[in-house]
Amino acid sequence: MTDLNPANLAADLTLNGYAVRPLLDPATCRSLEGLYDQDSPFRKRIVMEKHGYGRGEYKYFSYPLPPVVAELRARLYPALAAVANEWRRALGQDGVFPETLAAYLDCCHAAGQTRPTPLMLRYGKDGFNCLHQDLYGDLVFPLQTVILLSDPERDFTGGELLLVEQRPRAQSKGEIVRLRQGEAAIFPVRERPARGARGYHRVVMRHGVSRVLSGNRHTLGIIFHDAA
Repeated sequence: MTDLNPANLAADLTLNGYAVRPLLDPATCRSLEGLYDQDSPFRKRIVMEKHGYGRGEYKYFSYPLPPVVAELRARLYPALAAVANEWRRALGQDGVFPETLAAYLDCCHAAGQTRPTPLMLRYGKDGFNCLHQDLYGDLVFPLQTVILLSDPERDFTGGELLLVEQRPRAQSKGEIVRLRQGEAAIFPVRERPARGARGYHRVVMRHGVSRVLSGNRHTLGIIFHDAA
């Protein structure tokens, strides 16, 4: 059973800046991968090169989300909300994230953020994604999840998840996260708290994907705030 205990997730995020958990079996990964060439599940397609984002493309799902994606988003949210609320307290921020995804999305939609943000990404040979943050409006849930759908032992080489932390008054720290098929990386959208000599401070995070050396790489991205 996948460990989604908030305390264990928080410990991994504090130690490494991310947490890795197995979430999907190979058959489900292949089924989701097969959605990419269909039009009906998606609301928008982005070609990265046109915008200077990298080389590759991605598609945002439309509502209603495919059942597997909707279930994953709802299942992951409560544990991550518990971590996010601890982060808010550590940083002295006001407000509390609701306990359920439905309640949080009500907040997003009331603020005019109504477009779904879960997405699928596809990279071919020489594809990559520049370092960035997935911010889509004033309301930002501080954690997100990326699930590797392709098999790195069979489908592609290269294409590692890159995480870079910009630490106050220090050089940036980079991390390469090598996922197996069906594994998820959980990491900050924009920033996380880190304890220093004078209490907690903010560590800014950006993420991207290194160059794919061969084959094709598909991932599922689950972002919890909707877009304006």
